[in-house]
Amino acid sequence: MPDLDLDIAEVARRAGVPASTLRYYEERGLIAPTGRRDLRRQYDPAVLERLALIALGRSAGFSLDEIGRMFAPDGRPRIDPRTLLDRADELDRTIRELGVLRDSLRHTAACPAPSHLECPTFRRIIGAVMSGVVAVPARRTPGAPSRP
Repeated sequence: MPDLDLDIAEVARRAGVPASTLRYYEERGLIAPTGRRDLRRQYDPAVLERLALIALGRSAGFSLDEIGRMFAPDGRPRIDPRTLLDRADELDRTIRELGVLRDSLRHTAACPAPSHLECPTFRRIIGAVMSGVVAVPARRTPGAPSRP
């Protein structure tokens, strides 16, 4: 019977991540190879689903440590609904903040005032940011932090 495991290159190709990311996830305990063949790591095809869950968690802003805690020792997802609801609330806040930022940029781009600092709306925006009434989200690179 042929071996159904996938080698690291095939998993990387199918998951759309570099092999270095797979090795890093392995180092972090997020995935595990089933063995080796000719010095190449082999993975059960189910690792692709796990990698999709990891990617989904990363897209939602969870850290790798948080994602790691979302798996039971047997590898099955063990996701606390409260954690998901809290993250959804956080995303709602970010969406609102980004909406204010978007609207502010559009106003500023179209403002007829000779100088942005002479525009009352722009001055209110700056004042709201300075007082903390309007939070300006930090720019986040997808997949941050710098490690995969």
